[in-house]
Amino acid sequence: MNRLFRPAFALYALLSLSGPLTAPLAAEVETASLGGGEEERVTEVAGCVLTAKAVCPGIDLRHRNLRSLSLAGADLRGANLMRADLRHADLRGADLSGAILDGADLRTAFLQGTRLSGARLRGANLEFARANGADLRQADLTAANLEALRADKADLTGANLEGANLQEAKLSLTNLSQANLEGAKIRFAIFQDALMTDCRSCPTDW
Repeated sequence: MNRLFRPAFALYALLSLSGPLTAPLAAEVETASLGGGEEERVTEVAGCVLTAKAVCPGIDLRHRNLRSLSLAGADLRGANLMRADLRHADLRGADLSGAILDGADLRTAFLQGTRLSGARLRGANLEFARANGADLRQADLTAANLEALRADKADLTGANLEGANLQEAKLSLTNLSQANLEGAKIRFAIFQDALMTDCRSCPTDW
């Protein structure tokens, strides 16, 4: 591993274990991002304040910096979050049904119980994200990076995972009925007691 990458990886590991950021730490992250020349973190768009339980269906958040924001329980149905930075964001219980998240960065994000049915996440990065109990029915996860994703008891019925990276992902008790895993990388992934009825290219030794 590159020596310059080690501190960043260690930080992500620490944040993942610590849970969603508190308000003071989130403010520090925003200040640091400004000092580093990155785009300022967005907290309001088109009159919609981006907080927990916000009601912002269809909002355009393409390429926005939403890192570490708390959007738990928010209504973001049909929102456009293409290539948005959602690292370590709290989206627990949020409704992102039909949302566009192609190329979005969701590393270490909290997605427990999040509704993502019919959402597009092509090429999205969900490495180390937590999506236990998430609703991903009919979601398009083509070529998404799901390495080390935690998605126990998630519903992936009819989801397209073609070419996705599922290495070391944990998908115990997950519903993969009618899902497509053709070309997916599943080395060291855990599918214990997963439901795989009519699943395309799902492992057969579980």
